[in-house]
Amino acid sequence: MSPSASRATSQQGAKRHLIAWLSAATLGLTFASSSLLTAPAMAEEVSTAPTAIVLGVGANESQRILSWYTSEDTSQLVQLAPSASVINGQFPGNATSFAASGNANTTTESAGTHNRHAVITGLQENVEYTYRVGSDNNWSPAYTFRTQSFEGDYDFLFFGDPQIGSSGDEVADGLGWSETLDYALSVNPDAELLVSGGDQVEKANIETQWDQFLANDNLRQYPWAATIGNHDVGGRAYDQHFYTPNTDRAPKYYKDADKTATTSGGDYWYIYKDVLFIDLNSNSYASSAAGSGGDEAHLGFVTDVINNHGYQAKHTVLVYHHAIYSPADHANDTDNAIRRVDFPTAFSELGVDLVLQGHDHSYSRSYEIKNGEKANPDEQAGDADIFTGVGGVIYVTGNSASGSKYYGLTEPDSSKNGGDFGADPTATPDSNGHTRHWANSVENQENVRTYVKVAVKGDSLTVQNIRASATGDVNPAFDRGNVKWQGTVSQNGQSQTLAKGTIVDEFTVYPNNGEGSQTIQVSVNETPGEFGWTINGTNRLVDLGTAEDHNAEYYLASGQINPITVTDTRRPKSPWSLSSKVGDFTDGDKSFSGKYLGWAPNVQEAGAGATAGNAVASGYDSGSGLSSSRVLGAAAQGHDIGQAVLGADLNLKIPGTVSSGSYRTTLTITSLAQ
Repeated sequence: MSPSASRATSQQGAKRHLIAWLSAATLGLTFASSSLLTAPAMAEEVSTAPTAIVLGVGANESQRILSWYTSEDTSQLVQLAPSASVINGQFPGNATSFAASGNANTTTESAGTHNRHAVITGLQENVEYTYRVGSDNNWSPAYTFRTQSFEGDYDFLFFGDPQIGSSGDEVADGLGWSETLDYALSVNPDAELLVSGGDQVEKANIETQWDQFLANDNLRQYPWAATIGNHDVGGRAYDQHFYTPNTDRAPKYYKDADKTATTSGGDYWYIYKDVLFIDLNSNSYASSAAGSGGDEAHLGFVTDVINNHGYQAKHTVLVYHHAIYSPADHANDTDNAIRRVDFPTAFSELGVDLVLQGHDHSYSRSYEIKNGEKANPDEQAGDADIFTGVGGVIYVTGNSASGSKYYGLTEPDSSKNGGDFGADPTATPDSNGHTRHWANSVENQENVRTYVKVAVKGDSLTVQNIRASATGDVNPAFDRGNVKWQGTVSQNGQSQTLAKGTIVDEFTVYPNNGEGSQTIQVSVNETPGEFGWTINGTNRLVDLGTAEDHNAEYYLASGQINPITVTDTRRPKSPWSLSSKVGDFTDGDKSFSGKYLGWAPNVQEAGAGATAGNAVASGYDSGSGLSSSRVLGAAAQGHDIGQAVLGADLNLKIPGTVSSGSYRTTLTITSLAQ
């Protein structure tokens, strides 16, 4: 659509869509300078480019979140453009900028640095984008990522505890982690998400371990969905490195509610295509007088998210660190026994399909579990196809993705925790003498690096646990002698070397298709309604008049944008927003920054749930003004249908050193309708 189009309209069917429209208005300014003042020469500053850049998952498939560290406490941003428009490393003049926010880092090892993050919105499907972060004269290198279709089948990859540093050699652990990422994405280049099982590092605030974890450039090209583990939770570095969407950081979601300033925490959720992902801080499991809500708070969060957003997805996947049915060192931990009481019945009642976990540095796949019990007595160990009934849930524990640590399988012990995690009565000891726990269809430990691939289809989830290393590859726990064997199993008395890329376990879950149930489907041709907006009137020029000179220090001018009428008659009553930004003011070869323009949005005629955006001051005083995208107006989910008229008072404050001229810029208006 042409940038000068004055109207944009979309139709929304039964599925979710995220669509952006562009239009433009022109701002004009004329002023006479009483004198030409020359700014004093500034000494050239030497700065350090941003570091620790990581591409994170956004609230949906049209968003990403970038997080990074910087040595400068300055206004920074993300600059983004389709890769096809970035020529010889030069970003085009119409590249999109997203303002960053953040705070000073507070851990001892990160003292003197700052964290920044920016939410990228309005991405289009099937486009490769190039981006960089930072500020003028202090940009990071450019990186790319690629969006794919916003509908249909897709794959995501799940990684158990990299836990960099846990072998005793953080460099070797980082290399093992990097090799797993490289291999997994070389054979699955179209994977769309990288999902964490927690424990990115061994010690929460050791930045050299974070450096090793973040060293691989795949973490700047594929979105990482972070999960907080017990080794991440004890400091602020996790929260400094990862900004996650739809996150509730209330004290009740922290392990220690009175330590929110020095530890990390929070629960979050996002929807990617047909999957609702909910990620929990399982370090908080017990309620406390200090305000931690424990498992009760998590279940309240999960319930609210599913009740409000479950209808938007076909599958629900929960992710948290502490595996409740894991088969190794943590199988009989007291805290896991508590979670085995608190979680399973609620997850069954809420319709969860798959739970992904880490923590125990081994692999397991449960039977179909309903209300904390094996749901189908006829299900056999290792079954390839699982037709779960209503309330049936599969629990998966991921093994180490870096090779930094492995735990040996433990034997079921009915003397612990009231016998809640004893032996599978149908199991016989395997060739190594190990007997499975009652909840698990598969338990495995080969002391080799692995990852989990999940293929999402309309009616099923196919899960594969895949070996990511072979004999001779980096495997720190084995290389350092922390474990004594790797990659061999006994079959009929013969040792077998297991090849990289071979499958440990594979199964397909068909949710809500168990015996005694039927799936009923109906298609409805909904009258979709429409979302659109128009600039009132025919004159697109907003004339700010002649700027007033204030003692040759600065100039002031003001005006109002032409009102914009927003119409939303969509039946889903989905959120919408209108945002705007300006480029530089120019007059021939003369120019000054658009940051000097600020505004105060207003709702001139109420309707369609419209609320005005926040006022933005001229960047002459502070900030980036309207040179960064700013919200003009917006409406939340569930708003009334109807029409609203939005306006804004403009205020321009520019330095007294600007040359005389008649300057113009373009106000670009972007709408976002979900």
